[in-house]
Amino acid sequence: MEPVIALRQAGKTYATPAGPFVALSGVDLEVARGEMLAVVGKSGSGKSTLLNLIGGIDRATVGEVRVAGTSVHDASESVLARWRGRHVGVVFQFFQLLPTLTAIENVMLPMDFGDVHPPRERRRRALERLDRVGVAEQADKLPATLSGGQQQRVAVARALANDPPVIVADEPTGNLDSTTGRAVLDLFRALAAQGTTVVVATHERDIASLANRIVELADGRVVR
Repeated sequence: MEPVIALRQAGKTYATPAGPFVALSGVDLEVARGEMLAVVGKSGSGKSTLLNLIGGIDRATVGEVRVAGTSVHDASESVLARWRGRHVGVVFQFFQLLPTLTAIENVMLPMDFGDVHPPRERRRRALERLDRVGVAEQADKLPATLSGGQQQRVAVARALANDPPVIVADEPTGNLDSTTGRAVLDLFRALAAQGTTVVVATHERDIASLANRIVELADGRVVR
């Protein structure tokens, strides 16, 4: 079976005032359908860059990145925009909810961009996803009125908006208490059990132990 995520000698170099900075180099990685993968490493090891390449948020400078049947590394911006909306859900470390939209409107936004579901069904589907993460009663509140844990749950619901085959999450429990963090991780594990491929970047070893597999990065390279 073809892996849902496949990187072949993928690398990313950024231009900086001090010269080129190699954030990732020579990464070979395959992730199967329904696998929960933990990417671990110290700050600056390349975890976020790897997730950005998988999610199509950034492009590899060299090598190949193929996700959910699409060659992400060489797709046009217009193709990538449509592809992201339908195939990848992203959970950011600091939520990245739009402050002027309510919780349910934030969850509906990927549905509007992806145009996957009829407009009349989007609010109902968004409410179902908020209920799935335990914050349906917060649906019509603005993010500023929610706790950090509630905002993170809304962010997870938004990532699930279009039932994507791949979820990437960058330090998803870094701003949560232990109970809420465990609930979010249990949700990821349940999604993986149902066939969603989940990639979580974390520096917390106890969280990584919940994954099916661990990849460790150091200085932009896979070391374990």
